[in-house]
Amino acid sequence: MGKLDGKVAVVTGAGRGQGRSHAIALAREGADVAICDIGHDLETVPYPLANADDLAETASLVRDQGRACIALEADVRDAAQIDALVQTTLTELGKVDVLVANAGVWARAPTAEISDALWREVVETNLYGVLHAIRAVSKPMMAQRSGRIIATASTAARKGLSSMAPYAASKWGVLGLVKSAAMDLGPYNITVNAICPGAVESGMTDNEAAYRLFCPEADSPGRAEAEEVARTSMHLLPVGWMPAQDITNLVVFLASDEARYISGAAVDISAGQCATWSA
Repeated sequence: MGKLDGKVAVVTGAGRGQGRSHAIALAREGADVAICDIGHDLETVPYPLANADDLAETASLVRDQGRACIALEADVRDAAQIDALVQTTLTELGKVDVLVANAGVWARAPTAEISDALWREVVETNLYGVLHAIRAVSKPMMAQRSGRIIATASTAARKGLSSMAPYAASKWGVLGLVKSAAMDLGPYNITVNAICPGAVESGMTDNEAAYRLFCPEADSPGRAEAEEVARTSMHLLPVGWMPAQDITNLVVFLASDEARYISGAAVDISAGQCATWSA
């Protein structure tokens, strides 16, 4: 018996990294899963995004768990594409019980040099994308009077980040959206929560642009140098990049009946980083 037997989940940004990990685990716990990812790069994002092959691999890994999987290329910035994903899920899988609004990107520029394009691509992915997904599942969840909504925020939702204003602003916005949605949807037995991960191993972190982000003064930093910065300057526990599975464990818990009375929360998985913030 799985914790999610008979449930149907939707996961955005599931082509790789945390989204892939979440989708596989939800299936392992008994859920059928609909997944999406953008399938192409964005002009201002300095690292490759998930492609069609990545999404197909996630779908195969979900089906390996013995569950059905719908996989569609969809850009969370486009509400119509996310509405179509949810409608396809309802048509083919019958309902939506769980949403994991996970898709996100980062791009870097000092505040005085942020272009309109950079701001839009980051904020519209990280914040508008979460809104589009929450809004798309809300009415079917309200009709069935149950649901679990989980959004990926960040430790950047707890502080400012130099040269990362669009990313930090979008993740702070996710927390406000989650708490407000929890108030609106609570009467329908729908929980809405956010997860604030620290540095997690994924396509967002394991690339040359991220190495330079972690080590801005180094000439040619690599993965080892970037992880050492995470280990010594970000996390209090002795870990560099955290495995995605550590975030997935919380996703599964929040999606299950074990978390039925947790809503409006923002849960940190920061390897101790949250100890340095005000309560």
